[in-house]
Amino acid sequence: MPNAALRDFAPRKATSHKAFMADYERRNGYRGGNNSRKRQRYRGRSGHKSDLNKAKELTFGAKRTTILNAALSAVAESPVKKTEDEISYIAKAVAEGFEDDEIRNNFLDLASQLIVEQPLKIPFVAAIVLAANPAKPEVAEEMLSRAGKAMQEYLKAGAWREVKLVLRFLACLQGLLEGEGVFPILEDLFSRAVDLQTASSEDGLGLELVKIILLTIAYLMASSATGLEEQALAMLEKTDIIASTPHALEALVDPYPGNEEMNTHEPQSVIALLQRQLQMEAGQAWKLACVPRPWKVATEPQPLEEGSKHSVPEISIPSPVSSGAQPRLPEIYFSVYADQELETVPPVGDIASSVLRDSLVDTINVLDYNRNATARFLVELDCYFATDTFVKRATPFDKLRDVRDERSTWKPEDVAVDAVFSQLFQLPQPEHKRVYYHSVLTEACKIAPAAIAPSLGRAIRYLYRGVDSMDLELEYRFMDWFSHHLSNFGFTWKWTEWHVSTRSLRLAALTSSRVDDVELSLAHPKKAFMIGALEKEIRLSFAQRIRGTLPEPYQPLISEDKEKDTPDFKYSSDLTPYAAQARDILSLLRAKSPESEIAIPITAIQDLAIDQGHPDVLVPSTDAYVTSICFLGSKSLSHVLSCIERCKERLLAIGSSSEPARRQIITSVMEYWAEKPGVGVNIVDKLLNYTILTPTSVIEWVLVDQLARGKILAHAHIYEMVANTVHKVTNRVRQIAVARNRHGLRADQKALLDETLEKERLEMRTLFTLVEDALKSVAEGSADAMAESADQDDEGEALLRGWGRRWLRVFRRKLAVEEAWVLEMLDVGDRMEPPEGAGLRGNGVDSENGHAVTVGVEGVDMMDDEIS
Repeated sequence: MPNAALRDFAPRKATSHKAFMADYERRNGYRGGNNSRKRQRYRGRSGHKSDLNKAKELTFGAKRTTILNAALSAVAESPVKKTEDEISYIAKAVAEGFEDDEIRNNFLDLASQLIVEQPLKIPFVAAIVLAANPAKPEVAEEMLSRAGKAMQEYLKAGAWREVKLVLRFLACLQGLLEGEGVFPILEDLFSRAVDLQTASSEDGLGLELVKIILLTIAYLMASSATGLEEQALAMLEKTDIIASTPHALEALVDPYPGNEEMNTHEPQSVIALLQRQLQMEAGQAWKLACVPRPWKVATEPQPLEEGSKHSVPEISIPSPVSSGAQPRLPEIYFSVYADQELETVPPVGDIASSVLRDSLVDTINVLDYNRNATARFLVELDCYFATDTFVKRATPFDKLRDVRDERSTWKPEDVAVDAVFSQLFQLPQPEHKRVYYHSVLTEACKIAPAAIAPSLGRAIRYLYRGVDSMDLELEYRFMDWFSHHLSNFGFTWKWTEWHVSTRSLRLAALTSSRVDDVELSLAHPKKAFMIGALEKEIRLSFAQRIRGTLPEPYQPLISEDKEKDTPDFKYSSDLTPYAAQARDILSLLRAKSPESEIAIPITAIQDLAIDQGHPDVLVPSTDAYVTSICFLGSKSLSHVLSCIERCKERLLAIGSSSEPARRQIITSVMEYWAEKPGVGVNIVDKLLNYTILTPTSVIEWVLVDQLARGKILAHAHIYEMVANTVHKVTNRVRQIAVARNRHGLRADQKALLDETLEKERLEMRTLFTLVEDALKSVAEGSADAMAESADQDDEGEALLRGWGRRWLRVFRRKLAVEEAWVLEMLDVGDRMEPPEGAGLRGNGVDSENGHAVTVGVEGVDMMDDEIS
């Protein structure tokens, strides 16, 4: 700082008050009483001191509200603060300032938000209400009123997660509720669950209601209330009827259906586990050791027991209950730390496995708008559960052997990672885009690398070991996440540790030696996983860099051709048939010549094909035309889309003229991008959006033209192509189903949409039948040439049949889910009573002429199935 500036900050010589005022008046032009009005204006009617006091009060009140909000928002977050002290401080501040409108409303609003947005803090918010109740009963009264109103709205909307969270809050307040408290609400929920299960054995909502009841019981028994054992046992006896009965659709969502050799993973239904865990807790005097009990705080001047009792808010469970936005299938408990030497997560027999998982899963799914906050909660989860539930954060796995006196060996980071993977691998589909769960794991790893990175390493090893018995859709989700995660950390991985015992390869020589998985056959699931993961890594980077991260034995998996930025134009060689004419097509397309000129070399190819006796002359000309488009557009996706846009009319005409020629478009694209098949899949996806290709043509190309006894099923990009195509068809059906349920539809409009929906559902079923027939032939070994070659290579044919079975299971589940979803939407729509003659806007129907607006595949966003 310059010396001149320093003078402004130097201490001034002390002066008397009179001298100071004289100097002030001189500089500000004081002229006796001439400024009395100005002074009076600043003082106000009640005088200057009164205004100052009022301003001070407002400032103090605002500061107090801000401090209270900050304390409530951060309750239980700090591992160095005593949570009991935080709760006592907040409760006292709320009780003392509850008459202040700003303090009261801010507290009630923020506490209500925390209940449904930060589920880990529910017991602590309830503890604050309990602690404030003796001194200020109005706090509990207001919170109960708000909770009741909110829960009624959630019940009406079918928002069952929010219903569960509000009910959990009420359960934590059981100690201050009159009569039976929350139990009558649980009775009503169970009654609705029985109705749903009686109506259909495949119902999933009834299971969800029972799950809510069981989780609520856990928090009821950990609350400050006493003498609830008899009621809890009675409720458990009722829920056992539903919870212990295997669901008809459990097999569809089993993450490890196994292979032909064995199935070592026994599926565990979440609701059945929860039922058994609570029954075990009942036999152990309801220890519920992991559940926090923050209500055990000292309150002044009265203890909790002397606080006022309050009535339960009036809550009416609708009949029938609303199912919400999505149909529900039974939930299978999934863990990536299930078979470790040391126990780092709660075993499935312990109630902690369900309580921890449920709170974490809700936190992850509720906070999808802020991955950083989600990751922070996961890293600090040990703050929100009972002391001694976990070992110290970032404790090395090997150090767990030193834990003594039967203390817990559960690692908080393992429990957190396990919860994220349980959602990423949720069947039939996770609640949010998969990239969200990817990003949560990435952020957690950045926040606490020493803790999270080793946990992820063990999770990866576990998942890879079970790749061949894992559900195929989950395998590809694992592949997507694995490649995406490595891209955030330099693409480094210990590839050489992936090996398989020779016994599992059924080799004649039974030795204990081990073989690197890189030496397995291309049809082996583990080898296919490696190749697929590397291809996805290349899509996220470039081939030369990825090859440099691999150990030498693995480098041949990335060929030199993959390192080329632009694939060769095959017609550059005169040895290729129709080379001269194809080069002319390329030159004309590059020069953006008119269609009449481009037609000349295309006609020349067709004439030559006629002379050579080709069965469909459009096929060779289409190959030359499409290959030229691919070569011109090879710089980027925008380049190829620009070329397709210019050539769209001819491409559409090709498809409408000849089905073999339409499928040749796919062949040309995939052959040109053979070394980078992900690019080819992306282009095929765009051609579907342009309706140049049809879903049937893509499925037939894969499962009829290219099936090759099932070998093509082992390629990751082929699964991506088929799954994306099927998604477009099912998404079209969903769009129409949503449109016919919009409010304000006239009867004729709804009838027209119903007719369109039935037509689209029929086309969807036809497509799934085509997939089913082709895959069934592979699974049963009856595909072309499979039966003849089965005796020559038993193991190879067994692997191909395995791929057929795995594909078949995935697409049978997809059809079942879509049919269930549409039926649910039809049921919801039939219960609606729209006003007659109401107008309609933006609902898939033209309100002027009553005609259904076409819900085409154009513009369907497929980013749900992509990483970036």
